[in-house]
Amino acid sequence: MADPKGFMTTPRQDWPRRPVEERVRDWDEVYVPGALLPIISKQADRCMDCGIPFCHEACPLGNLIPEWNDLVSREDWRAAADRLHATNNFPEYTGRLCPAPCESGCVLAINQPAVTIKNVEVAIADRAWELGFTPPRPPDRLSGRTVAVIGSGPTGLAAAQQLTRAGHTVAVYEKDDRLGGLMRYGIPEFKMEKHHLERRIEQMRAEGTKFRTSTAVGRDIGAAELRSRYDAVVVATGATAWRELDVPGRELTGIHQAMEYLPLANRVREGDLAVSPLSAAGKHVVIVGGGDTGADCLGTAVREGAASVTQLDIYAQPGGERDEDVDPWPTYPKIYRLSAAHEEAGELRTAPAANADARLFAASTLRFTGDADGHVRSLHLVEVDAQRRPVPDTGRTLPAELVLLALGFSGPDKEDGLIDQLGLELEPRGTLTRDARFATNVPGVFAAGDAARGQSLIVWAIAEGRAVAAAVDRHLTGSSRLPAPIGPYDRPMVV
Repeated sequence: MADPKGFMTTPRQDWPRRPVEERVRDWDEVYVPGALLPIISKQADRCMDCGIPFCHEACPLGNLIPEWNDLVSREDWRAAADRLHATNNFPEYTGRLCPAPCESGCVLAINQPAVTIKNVEVAIADRAWELGFTPPRPPDRLSGRTVAVIGSGPTGLAAAQQLTRAGHTVAVYEKDDRLGGLMRYGIPEFKMEKHHLERRIEQMRAEGTKFRTSTAVGRDIGAAELRSRYDAVVVATGATAWRELDVPGRELTGIHQAMEYLPLANRVREGDLAVSPLSAAGKHVVIVGGGDTGADCLGTAVREGAASVTQLDIYAQPGGERDEDVDPWPTYPKIYRLSAAHEEAGELRTAPAANADARLFAASTLRFTGDADGHVRSLHLVEVDAQRRPVPDTGRTLPAELVLLALGFSGPDKEDGLIDQLGLELEPRGTLTRDARFATNVPGVFAAGDAARGQSLIVWAIAEGRAVAAAVDRHLTGSSRLPAPIGPYDRPMVV
């Protein structure tokens, strides 16, 4: 603890964002380059060295947060990078994409703004790359055992890196033409530039991990054949079966799933397309769904030059402070948050029908109507109460030429044949069945990440990858030194 009074003398200061008018004209990350490093040591000083660090409990990776806060406050970047990477394979991902439940669990957050844990994390990760503290770590010897990992999202990559470093020969199979899963084609560039993803993949290649892109297991290669080639298989395909909106007019042209829209925008950034065929340019856009995916669509539509963008959230607008009766510390509270995309939409007034930040809360879609050519032109909605019952005389209509459904995901996609060909059992909610050792009903086949847990956060995805790697290592060798931060039935802290 470098400054025992830091939490009393230093106010919280977050990584500043670039001006809205500047950042919406490009696709670079929204934060001011270089503005974090000058402030981060004093921010790390705010860590209290509390007796029981609940940030550990709030983080499924078990990140050693007080330790690397202290090291950053002393500007010992090498030691801080070592402690950070001891529990997290990809801190530059979580430092940008995780909503930071660790900060909700910060002891200081009981009565003050929490320590900027997420900002400290990303500062360490970026500094480690700049200073050469992240060299490849190939194994000293090979085990002679082989593992196939299906899916290259955060779970699959974390599992592959852990198993490769343990000495196993690992091949990652990805159905898309590039690696990264939703981090590649789902997360917009303004939230995480893809060079962060590329350099980790190059690190993994240097360590010995093999990658097979444009290979959908179950379609391009038989799942049973793949199983016969390897000593173990990890299914980490994610939860990509999107939820539908069953209302009249859903069949109209111009209504698309968010994960049909976002990948095309990312492919424009990759240079595959000059213009997205679903571009929002000049269109009145309505996004149905109030979560992070909806916010990603919002920021993307703003950058594409939409005529207007409105986001519908079926829940009532939350308050600005934690409700101790509903979400007591240290749980992750449901409070009003202003993402970069909402800040942009609010300042640019993209949604005249909304109050401030493009969101209409407590809004439920009733139906869509279109023109004579079958293209959507309007969305009809109604306000709802806390039980989602329509409130009388609150109906209204929004112009809608592009509608994006961001309603979440129910489990892994079953259309490619992987599940049926392997004979994997499913839970009633659509996720893969597994036991306490991450093992499915098929010998030698393990399931991890959103495919088995259900839709979750990136920090849980990486924790699942690390934990399943330990389970596979134990299955192959009889024991394992790999860390297993969570079990398959662990869940976030709730009341």
